[in-house]
This record gives sequence, C-alpha cells and structure tokens, in this order.
Amino acid sequence: MDYLHDKPVPKGIDILCQLQHFAIITYAVPPSRFDGLIPNRFKLDTLEINGEEKALISVVPFIDVDFTSAVYPFPKFTMGQTNYRIYILDSETNERCVWFLGTTLDSWTLAVPKYLWNLPWYSGDVKFECDYDESKNIYLKYKMSTQADWAPAEVELTQDIKSTLALDGFPDNETGLVYLTHPLAGFYHRRDGKLGTYRVWHKQLDVKVAQLKSAKFGLLTRMGLVTEEEQQVPHSVLVEPINEFTIYLPPKLVK
Repeated sequence: MDYLHDKPVPKGIDILCQLQHFAIITYAVPPSRFDGLIPNRFKLDTLEINGEEKALISVVPFIDVDFTSAVYPFPKFTMGQTNYRIYILDSETNERCVWFLGTTLDSWTLAVPKYLWNLPWYSGDVKFECDYDESKNIYLKYKMSTQADWAPAEVELTQDIKSTLALDGFPDNETGLVYLTHPLAGFYHRRDGKLGTYRVWHKQLDVKVAQLKSAKFGLLTRMGLVTEEEQQVPHSVLVEPINEFTIYLPPKLVK
C-alpha cells in the first residue's frame, strides 16, 4: 500500500467535494493515437495486452455534490462533470499521473477555472439518470448524457452482481486498481498553451466492476483517439456510488 499517502492539510482555497455516480470508463488503444498530444517531459504509461503495447485513456463522469471550501464556511454547489484523461509517467519525478485533455462542467462556476486559471474546461448540459439498489450494492440503471460543443457524450452502464473484476494487462487486480483510480497529479495544456498542473487527494476508492451497454464520446471520435466502434468495447468499467475528493487549488503553472 505504498501508493497511499497521508492527506495534505487543506488550506486557502482548497476544495472538498463528494463525487456521486462516479465512473471510470477506460479504453486501451495503440500508443500512436496520442502522438503529438503530450509534452516531452511525459511518456505514456503503457501496458502489454495480448502481446501488443497499449496506452489507456479514461472518461470519468460524476456529479459534484456538496462542492465547497475545505477550510471555510462556504455555499455548496452541485454540478455534473466529465473528465477526459490519459495515463502517463512524469519523467522528472517517476510519478504515475494523468494528462487531462479537458473537462465538461454543467455550472456557471465554470468561469473561475476557465478564465481565472486558464484550465481546459468547457460548458455542457449534463444529465444523469441513475437507479442504485443499496440492498444489492449495484446500479440497476446508469445513464449520463452531455449536450456540448466540445465533448458531447452519451453512456449507459449496467451491473451484474455475479460479475467479477478482470483487468487485462495487469499482474493482479490490486495493481490495476491503483493504476486506474489513484493518480493524484494531473497535467494539461492551459488555454494559453502553457503547461499547468494540480493535485487531488482521496482515500482508497471502493469501485466495483460494471458493464457498458452503449457509449458515444464525441471528443474521442473527433480527435481520432477511440473510434465509435472501439468505444463499445472498453478495457474496463468501474463505478462507485459516492466518494470524497480534496482538490488543492489554485492550479500551478509549470515553469
């Protein structure tokens, strides 16, 4: 469990939020799909699957619930969000992290990260239709749709109580879960083209395996990263009804 770190003490404008209907839908694709996307400081954190090298990209939808200051009394916000991220290694620190292509957010508060911090965040009308059976700990229904210019999206998941987790390319499920759920640092190209970064913290996530019924991620299709046909066959789908994240702000400019 050496990937588990003590929680840095929140201060200043750090944020605490509950993430509801949290899902990680991951695709394994040829590394060449990401040529030219990521600065030379980073390299793709690839796997070998069926004898072929693959890079992983995840779509992560959720609802921010009780999004508020981690330090001070502050109003609480609720908003739908979807992150698009590629798994990478930072050659300067050897840390596993993610490269954010960007985020869609359903909230007027988008103005702060977009214009104040130059984050690659975009507006979208996000809707969730979910039915979670707490007695069985499974989703009977999970649908998310996003109307947006930058990253329109539709996804429907289901869960079977008999399904077991199998993460291709990893020596065991624990290793795979750490890889997929526990990158705490993210890097991205700011809207002004400069390199930015921010960090999060969360406890070990209690995700469960789910199945994809259908998916249509316009951003992945438009960028040529994952075809519509490939989007129907994910590497893995993980869900958790709710968890808690701390976000350390403001994001930093990487010199």
